[in-house]
Amino acid sequence: MAESNSNLKVQNIVATTSLGKPVSLTKLARVQSNTEYNPEQFPGLVLRIKKPKSAVLVFSSGNLVCTGTKSVAQVKEVIEQVIKQIAKIGVRITDKPKITVQNIVASGSIDLSLNLNVLALQLENTEYEPEQFPGLVYKLTDPTATFLLFSNGKLVCTGTKNKQQLEESMRQLNKNIKEAVGKK
Repeated sequence: MAESNSNLKVQNIVATTSLGKPVSLTKLARVQSNTEYNPEQFPGLVLRIKKPKSAVLVFSSGNLVCTGTKSVAQVKEVIEQVIKQIAKIGVRITDKPKITVQNIVASGSIDLSLNLNVLALQLENTEYEPEQFPGLVYKLTDPTATFLLFSNGKLVCTGTKNKQQLEESMRQLNKNIKEAVGKK
């Protein structure tokens, strides 16, 4: 079984930041064509960025939620673009916003075909209902991560906040699967 984590590919990063200044969402929606704003349904404005492809929720408080990027560098790039776009409505951001990664979604595989029935019995914190969904949900507590495991060895990992946690959760997953398969 591969101990390497290089086969993990980040698919999405959710990050938050605050611009520290209020933003007029109606003004922004009028000036920028790449927005969706429907305050009756949702209090935030959706700002779509083409490159890197992402969506940013902008709230009137100046708080931002960035989704769709695949690296922290891309998150920074997107936030800079948002700052430029809100400058067009007269909101000047002088302090560099502090970005906090809330969640990383990664996909990958382990070099094994998995017997999900055995894993569901041997591992703690699992949910497996093959009639409803073909994957096994496995929750790690330390580090905190949730895996979707499939019988072909493919997986999705969510809930980590940085590369170290992602790699550590992958190591822990490998170790726990080895132990579970050895128990049968």
